[in-house]
Amino acid sequence: MQLERFREAKASEIAALRKALEHGELTPRPVERSDFLKALTLGKTGLPAVIAEYKRASPSHGRICDALSVEDVALQYAEAGASALSILTEERFFDGQISYLDRAKAALDRHGSALPLLRKDFLFDPVQVYATARTAASALLLIVRLTPDAHTLRQLRELAESFGLHAVVEIFDAEDLALARESGARLLQVNARDLETLTVDREACLRLAGSYPPKSTECWICASGISAPEHLRAAADAGFSACLVGTALMQEGKPGQALSELLGGCSRVD
Repeated sequence: MQLERFREAKASEIAALRKALEHGELTPRPVERSDFLKALTLGKTGLPAVIAEYKRASPSHGRICDALSVEDVALQYAEAGASALSILTEERFFDGQISYLDRAKAALDRHGSALPLLRKDFLFDPVQVYATARTAASALLLIVRLTPDAHTLRQLRELAESFGLHAVVEIFDAEDLALARESGARLLQVNARDLETLTVDREACLRLAGSYPPKSTECWICASGISAPEHLRAAADAGFSACLVGTALMQEGKPGQALSELLGGCSRVD
């Protein structure tokens, strides 16, 4: 099982973080965090906001882009019109580092940009929330299937919020959605990729939103398999406020240009 493999890969990291917490070394530092939720709900002519991702590798695609630093990509995305950035920090399978968050923030600060950052990783233990709160992240990802009870999910979300972080709760189907709503989650990401088979079904993602429409108090994000302007428009029509796009932007080594073309293709319609 893919998810179990990802969970096991975090064991040594979590053990080290627990020791650090015991020794008082995980005290969250004061950080000025941009408002992640607000950035997704400003309203851009009916189009979903784009969360553009820094992604070096993945289990489904292998190596995606090694040549560009997180600083390069963050600035390209800021100039191309991203509403927020997603930074993959998982090391073994995605070639990420938690330090990428602070590096991206420093580059954006020098540029005069306040784009919020989402830490995308496999997070399911409170010590990982503490570690995230020591970074410049504005939000973190919680996957329902890694925290498969509403009480635990609520605790992790509320811990994140106590540090000024938004929690994006990722779901895959109606059962996940019910648990996420039971936990009080309001920022929901629907992943079109099956994390067991790694296949993508965007239509299933859209059907979920059609069958269980986003509530007025919720902000929904569509993730995986988005590579064309019509995908953004379909997500908007289904009620999604934002789309997370990674591989399609990174794979040709020109992420800023790819994002400009994606957004430009939408703006030319109608």
